Parts: sequence; C-alpha cells; structure tokens
Amino acid sequence: MKKKSLRISRTAATLLIPLSVFAGGEQKVDSALLPQITVQAPQDALDTTDAATEGTISAKQIQNRPILRPAEVLETVPGLIVTQHSGDGKANQYFLRGFSLDHGTDFYTTLDGMPINLPTHAHGQGYSDLNFLIPELISNIEYKKGPYYADEGDFASTGSAHIKYADSMPYGLASATVGSFENRRVMNADSYDLDGGKLLYALEYYHNNGPWKIPEGYERFNGVVSYAKKDSDNSYKVTAMAYKGDWDATNQVPLRAINDGTIDRYGSLDSSDGGGTHRYSLSCQYTHYGSDATTKANAYIIDYGLDLFSDFTYYLDHPTQGDQFEQKDSRTIMGASIERISSGSLFGKESINTYGLQVRNDFIEVGLYNTQDRQRFNTVSLDHVQETSAGLYYQNEMTLTDKIRAIAGIRGDLFRFEDKSDVVTSNSRTKSAGVLSPKLSLIFGPWADTEIFLNGGYGYHSNDARGVTQSSDAATPLVVTKGAEIGVRTQAIEHLQSSLAFWMMDSDSELVFAGDTGGTEPTGPARRMGIEWANYWTPKPWFILDADFALSQARYKNPSESGGAYVPEAMEKTASIGATVTGYKEYFGGMRLRYFGSRALIEDNSVRSQPSTLVNLKAGRHLTKQIDLSFDVLNLFNTQTYDIEYYYESQMKTESSSVNDYMVHPGEPRSIRLTLSYKY
Repeated sequence: MKKKSLRISRTAATLLIPLSVFAGGEQKVDSALLPQITVQAPQDALDTTDAATEGTISAKQIQNRPILRPAEVLETVPGLIVTQHSGDGKANQYFLRGFSLDHGTDFYTTLDGMPINLPTHAHGQGYSDLNFLIPELISNIEYKKGPYYADEGDFASTGSAHIKYADSMPYGLASATVGSFENRRVMNADSYDLDGGKLLYALEYYHNNGPWKIPEGYERFNGVVSYAKKDSDNSYKVTAMAYKGDWDATNQVPLRAINDGTIDRYGSLDSSDGGGTHRYSLSCQYTHYGSDATTKANAYIIDYGLDLFSDFTYYLDHPTQGDQFEQKDSRTIMGASIERISSGSLFGKESINTYGLQVRNDFIEVGLYNTQDRQRFNTVSLDHVQETSAGLYYQNEMTLTDKIRAIAGIRGDLFRFEDKSDVVTSNSRTKSAGVLSPKLSLIFGPWADTEIFLNGGYGYHSNDARGVTQSSDAATPLVVTKGAEIGVRTQAIEHLQSSLAFWMMDSDSELVFAGDTGGTEPTGPARRMGIEWANYWTPKPWFILDADFALSQARYKNPSESGGAYVPEAMEKTASIGATVTGYKEYFGGMRLRYFGSRALIEDNSVRSQPSTLVNLKAGRHLTKQIDLSFDVLNLFNTQTYDIEYYYESQMKTESSSVNDYMVHPGEPRSIRLTLSYKY
C-alpha cells in the first residue's frame, strides 16, 4: 500500500518544524534541513507548494554544478539566465520570464534575510551584486515566480530567490583552485561548538584575468562569521560578512571593431574601464516557536560602495576626451522585518494566518561624472538621497476541502523619496507614494500525486528616486505589475517531479537599456506571456537529471508610441539540461547544457541577437576520505558566443560620424579549473 504524506504548504511547514525537530528533547539536527518546505513520507510523495513554479534548491544540487561566476547558482531556478556584459566584479545581467532584468530589476534576491537589490543605484535600479557569495556555504535557495506572494514586495514581480547559508559545516573544508587565464582561488570554512551553539567562519580569496587583452585583474576578498543557537522554543543567528573587489573591465564593444580588425575578439576600446566595490554587513535573525504560532524577526545594517568606470559610446558625445563616465554609489542600508504565523480556524475551516511588517531605509550618495582615464572633468549629477519604505502584509491560507486550498493576501507599501541635488537644485524635492497589492491562489488536489494551481496577484517595482523627484517629467514612483498563471505539478511517475505552467504579466512601464548612460530608461506599458516546463528526475540516490524549457513573448501595448511592438532584449526561448552525480563509488560531477535563444534588440524586431549554446563539465574523484580532486571545463566545446548583445549608436575615435551597430561582449572561450579540497 502506498505510504501517505502530510500535505502542507511552505507556511504550515514553518509551524511544524519545531514540533518535528525538537520533540523528545535535545537532538543533533543538521541546520541545512530546517528550511525544507515539506514534511513527507519517502520519495513517492509529491512536494506541496503554493504554485507550480515555486521550489527549493538544495545544497546537493549546487555542490557539483560547474559555474563560471558565483551568481550562476541562480541558474538552478528554472528559466533564469545569468550572464555578464562587463568585468566580473560588476553585478551580473539577469533574464527571466520575457524580461531583460538588467542587473536585478524585477527579480528580488536575499541572503540570510538581507536584501541584495539596491534601489536608486548608480548603475541601475535594483542592482543585485552576488559576487560575494561563497557557494560552499549555501544550504538551500527558495525561489518563487510571479507577484502572487504577500511577503514579497519591491523588485519581486517576476520572482524571488532567498539564499540561505548553513548554520554549521559537517566538516572543515579547505580548497585551492588554479585554472586558465591565471584563475586562482583559495577558500577555508569550518564551524565549532560554542556555548551550545555553532560558530561558523569562511574566508575566500579569488583572482582572475580572463581571456581579455586588457587583463581583468579581478581580485576579491571575502569573509563570513556567524553564530547560531537554538533550543525547543527559540533560535537565533548573528552573521557578519565582508567583501571587497577590484577589477579592470572589457565592456561590450562594436561588432564592426572586431570584424574590421580594429581590436581582437577579446579586445577593448577603453583600457581604463573597471571599478571597485565593497559590502560589509551585520545581521540577526530570531525565531520563537510557540504552541500554535511562530514569530520571526530579522534586522540588518549594510555598508556598501561602488566606483564604476564605463565607456559604451566612445567618442559620440565628447570627441576630444571620450565618453567614459564614472558612476559612484556610497550608502548605508538599515532594515528590519517581523512576521507571525499562527494556526486556527476561519468560518469553521482550518486556516493559517500570516502577518508581517518590513521596513528599510537607504542613505545614499550617488554621483555621475564624465571622465578620461578615470580622471573626472565634469560633474553630471551628485545627489544625496534618503529612501524609506515600509510594507505591511496579511495572508490567510484556508483548507476548504481535503482537495482544495485557498490562499488570499493583501500587501500595502509606502515609500518616501528625498533627494538633495548638488547640481540641479530644482530637483531637490521630497515625494511619497503608496501601492496596494492583492494576491489570490487556489490549489486543487492531489489526485494521483498531481496538483493544479491557479495564481494571480499585483506586484510593483520602485523607480530611481532621482527620476521620481525631478521638477519636470518626473518618473512614476511605483510601477504596477499584474500577473496570473495556471500550473500543474505531478509526481505520477516514480522519482520524476514535473511542472508545467502558463503565465501572463502586464507592466505599466518598461525599463530598457540605454547605451549612452549605461543605465535604463522608462518606456510604455507591455504584456508578457509564456510557458514553462521543469523536470527533476532522481532514478538513483546518487544521480540527478533535470531539464527545464521556457518560451515567452513580450510586446508593447502601444506599438506606435514605443517605436514598435517588441520589448528590446526580452528573452524568448531558453533551455537547460543537466546531469549530476553526487557520489557514485568514488566519483562525482555534473554536466550542463544551457541554450539562450535569439531575441529582438530593437522595437521593430529588424535586429536580433544570435542564439547561444554552452556546455559546462565538472568531474571529480574522492582520492581519500578527506581529499577530493576535481576539474571544471567551462565552455567545453569552445563555442564562440556572446554573453550579451545590444544594438545602439556609437562612434569610434577613427570614425567621423556615429554608427548604429551590434554591441557585443564575447563569451569566454574554453577554460579549465583544477580544485583540490581537504576535509578536516
């Protein structure tokens, strides 16, 4: 007879964790297991979520995945593409659900409760730099898609990813990596018992030159220290992080410059591009487990800075000095949240109520300067911004019948934008705005290990405070999105979990890339729709096969006003197929294929990008119980691809007039990295 599973949502699982973990007194518990979203019987039970496109990525899925850059761990989220158009110290470029998310707009990311996205950023709204991630510390990634969740606010319209670091290490881990293009990495992490809790630390140093004719010289220094303690009623975790990075950058270049031999494929038209950044943070998470309620609190303070030098148009605007510009961002971020989840009944039905409050304040100094060889010759803007937000939400999950659940939520957000401009004093203004975002989901089943989901809701993203407070032609403070999807998730076939979703989203305004500023500009409203199919097969305990496919379409609602129907850079087709061996005898590793389809680069679809296919390989062997040797082959077949393509106007020094052209950032050629790891 088939074993039954306890079918509960992610919210309900939070309530049940303390009962299952702490029953019977003091027990040794692996902290990486705590955030799991289900309490279930063996593998023939279906994981229950609130949408077909929601899930949890385990450390097991990450640890044997070949990655070029730390943020590529997010490509474990089905349909998400992570790439780069500049130096590796800069935030990555993200694509999901028909969006070019630029550096993070409309996809919300956190690490241990701290927000990564930065509003009113020098280089792009919602800038999300994940270069400080240490993949070996990740215990899991919880992801959601669509604006259907009351606890998700700014930047979460297409989805969110909540990354969690482990509270402790199962063993000390020291590793050293050497590879192509002077790639070097050393990392050491361990944890210790201390006063009934766990003290964890990790240190990382990384260096890479890349294939670029101007060596990248990217160096990062990274450190984490945390202390976690829990008992039957309470748990808390205090974490300090520090990251510093410096690099020289090869930005996107005109394709004509490569084709006519002006520069090599990996050459640059401005050898002084690059930047430096830092991020220092202190955070605390606290949870109290009651008999019928769980209360969570979180607080953080972050010191962040970026000094970025870019040149995207060369001699178009400044024929003598050139068009390089500096974007400087310095800020302190303070925030906190509190959430209470309680069980009870409503209208005679079992229900779970969630109440939450999230507050955040960014003190920002942000400047834009014209530069030549990193020397300023003109101040374009210098602003002192204080941006404050508060979000209050309520969600009710009700069991209507044994086969129907309903989740209804409402979220309200208030923003205050205060800008003091040193250059354009008329823009020194204060403005406030608010938005209400209702949410509704219906979950039917299971029947034959299959559930059906209907989800809908409103979301939003904030706009840059400098645009919001302008004295004329001010930007809309909060851009509303509306989304819906119908999905199905099944495990009718043993060991195979599969989900299929049809989705649609409307946005009141678009942000598209502008080459002359290196940022984004608002355009008209658009509609997106698409299909996603994700599969996860575990025929053996040591073998994982996953495959996901996504088709999407993005169109402006008013093509005549937007210059065409197509939203530039909007992704259309993606596919990812991977196989992972987690421990077959003494071997481990994985291979992944990623396809990134062609997309329109301008509004009338007359110029399109080239599709790309990449294959990465990781293979390793346990030499002893303590020593592992592995190698990664990135771009296994040495395919010539472009990490990113744009199409806009530029002018090289040798040209007498501007030219509209493809602007490309070549993908890296085949590279090899060898890693020796020691467990102690």
